[in-house]
Amino acid sequence: MTSTGTPSAPVVGWIGLGDQGLPMARAIADAGFPLHAWARRPVSLDALSGVPHVRHDDITDLAAASDIVALCVGTDDDVLRLAGQLLEGLRPGSVLVNHGTGLPSAAVRLTQMCAAAGVEVLDAPVSGGRPAAEEHRLTTMVGGPQLVAERCEPVFASFSRHVVHLGDAGAGQTAKLFNNALLMMNQAAIADIVDLAAELKLNPAQLVEVLKLGSASSTALSLLNTMVTPDNVEHLSGVEALDMELFDQAMRDADVDSAEATARGISGAHRLPGLIQHLNA
Repeated sequence: MTSTGTPSAPVVGWIGLGDQGLPMARAIADAGFPLHAWARRPVSLDALSGVPHVRHDDITDLAAASDIVALCVGTDDDVLRLAGQLLEGLRPGSVLVNHGTGLPSAAVRLTQMCAAAGVEVLDAPVSGGRPAAEEHRLTTMVGGPQLVAERCEPVFASFSRHVVHLGDAGAGQTAKLFNNALLMMNQAAIADIVDLAAELKLNPAQLVEVLKLGSASSTALSLLNTMVTPDNVEHLSGVEALDMELFDQAMRDADVDSAEATARGISGAHRLPGLIQHLNA
């Protein structure tokens, strides 16, 4: 432990203050964990104004000061690049956590990369989006050693309603990719129903609101015109398509034939803008 951390309140280093990362970092500080932060662009740290934290100009200093360093950044390449820098300061026994969505194989690679330095690794992607992050009700899917997951669970619980350990390195990422794929497959099913309703001259928006109240209700339905809006749907559609590429790659890496599921998920991602357009005609 560092001089400012205790077994019950480890020092948490944080990198990534985006849409989900910022409310997650705030939740950690609000829960009483000493929070340290670094950003590639120092001005990004201004988002933590009013939040108790220690600001670092050097990523190695952040690593040396932290018991747990959490990354909430865009891609596996970003994670691996930052890990290489962090390993110059991380102490044996510290933990590196990746909260982003990526390939299970990259989680294994990160684990192997850190093992030589005695640094533990967890892949712990989250689901729920910014609203759930702000309300501390994310679902965190954890892969990596059980004992390490237990050490970090109090930190994860600060921003999560559910924290689930799923297995060894990569298990969290696999679960997150299945989560994303199923969401998009459900979107494809909703698009099918809305297209049929339009042929019958039914009001699609009215129908969807009724479906939300019945046994057909789903998260995919509840997100329409709430979290998914005409203003952000094109962006979200693109993000979803990239997630399906990750899903497809993960399945191919595992030598699993997922062609049908992948095609259905991609359909849901690509049809999302048209679905929102139907509901706002």
